[in-house]
Amino acid sequence: MKEDSDPCTGDIPLIIVEGFLSTSGSVAWSPLRRYVGGYENMLGDRKVMIASVGPVSSLHDRACELYYTIKGGTVDYGAEHARQSGHKRYGRHHPTGLYPIWSPSNPLHFLGHSIGGATIMKLQHLLSIGFFGQDTHTDMLLSVTTVSCPFRGTQIVYALGERTDSAPAVRPFSVGSILAKAVHVLSYISPLLPKALDLHADSRALSYQECSLTSFLRHLWRSSWAEGRDATPFDVTFEAADERDANDEGHCNPNTYYTSYTAFFTNRVSSENGKHSPPITNIRIPPLYFSARSIGSFDFESLVPQPSFLPDHRTALDDFALVKPGILRRASQDAELSEHYWANDGVVPVFSQWHPRECAETRCIHHESSPASAPLPSPRLRQHPEKRLLEPGVWNVYTLEDTHHLSVLPLWVGSSCQQNFWSDLGDFLNNIDSQQLDV
Repeated sequence: MKEDSDPCTGDIPLIIVEGFLSTSGSVAWSPLRRYVGGYENMLGDRKVMIASVGPVSSLHDRACELYYTIKGGTVDYGAEHARQSGHKRYGRHHPTGLYPIWSPSNPLHFLGHSIGGATIMKLQHLLSIGFFGQDTHTDMLLSVTTVSCPFRGTQIVYALGERTDSAPAVRPFSVGSILAKAVHVLSYISPLLPKALDLHADSRALSYQECSLTSFLRHLWRSSWAEGRDATPFDVTFEAADERDANDEGHCNPNTYYTSYTAFFTNRVSSENGKHSPPITNIRIPPLYFSARSIGSFDFESLVPQPSFLPDHRTALDDFALVKPGILRRASQDAELSEHYWANDGVVPVFSQWHPRECAETRCIHHESSPASAPLPSPRLRQHPEKRLLEPGVWNVYTLEDTHHLSVLPLWVGSSCQQNFWSDLGDFLNNIDSQQLDV
C-alpha cells in the first residue's frame, strides 16, 4: 500500500468507515490488509485508509469524528448539538489528519460497511449545510460505496431491546441493556484499555478520571447515552430514519458517484405475505440465523410512531419486489408491504440497504441480483462502455443473493464473494479516476 498519494496522478485515496461496534480496524481488518490477494492487490497502488470513529456513537458524532480524523484538528460536534445531547462540544484532537489536503479540489472515495455507510451520508449532509465551514463542499466526496447499510432503519434494534412504543427507551434485561452496561464499563476503564477497545467517548467524560463512582453506577442503572437519541441504537430505528428524511437529508450530490451492495440470505415463507425466514442450514451462524428470523417475521404495526412506509404512507418505493432466483422487478400494487421489508442479511432488511430515502425521492438504478459466488452484475464500464452507468448523482443498487451481513466485510476469508467485490470496486474507482482526469 502506498504511504503517500499525489492527487495530480489521479490515484485518489479510499477511506473505509467501519460499522457498529467496530474499532480502529485492528482486529477485523488486519487479515484483509495482510492477505496478498486482498484489496491492496485488487485496488493496485491506491492508498487505503481506515477511519476510526465512535463504534456506538450517533451518526452526527461519527460524521464529525470522521471529518476531523481525515482533515486533522479538534473534533467539534457543534455548540447546539452538544447542548441538546448533554455532552462536551469538543472531542479528541488529531494533530495530523489521514489526508490533510482533503478539499473539493482533492476529493476522496468512501467505502462504508453497515452503519459506516450511513455515517458517510451524514457527513455529506453536514458538508451540504456548511457545518464545517465555508471552505467545505459535498464535492469532497467523489464516490460513496456502501455494503449492507441500514439507511432507513432495521428491525434488529427492536429485537435487541429498543422499545417499539417508546424508543429510545430500552427494555430491562434485554441484549441492548446488557450491551449498554458493557459500553459504560469499558468507557469507565478506557484509560487502561488497548486501542482496539477505543469507544471514542472523550466528549462524554465517562472514564474514571472524569466520572465519579456514583455517576458510573447511575449510568449502569439507566444510561442517558444508550437510552438517548444521540447514539447508534436510536439512529437505526425507523423513527430516526423518518426524521432524517423530514430534515431533508440523504439527497444525492450531483457530482458524487453512488453504489450500494444489498445482501440477503432469507427465503419467502408464504405467497400470502412477504414474511421471510433463513434456511435451516444457516443455523451454523446462530446469531445471524436467529436475528434473520426476527427481522423476517417482524410486526411493523407494533411500532409507535408508525413508520412512513406502512400502507397508509405508501409511495413508489413499493413498486419493487425482490423475487428469487434474484430478479428485482416491479410488484403489483396491493394493501400489503412487499417482501423486501422482511428479506434480510441477518441485520438489515433489503429495502433499507438500497439507499437513503424512498425510490420516488431519489435517483436510483436497481440492477438484477446475483449469486454471491458469481461475478457481480454489470461492472460499470467493463460491460457498458457507453458510460451511462457511471453517471454521478445516481444510486446504483446491486443485490447479492445468499449473502449475510458479514460475507463481504469486514472479516477477510478469501471467498469468491469477497474477491469479486474488491475486484469490482477496484474497476469502479479506476474508471471514476480516469473520468476525472478527462474533465
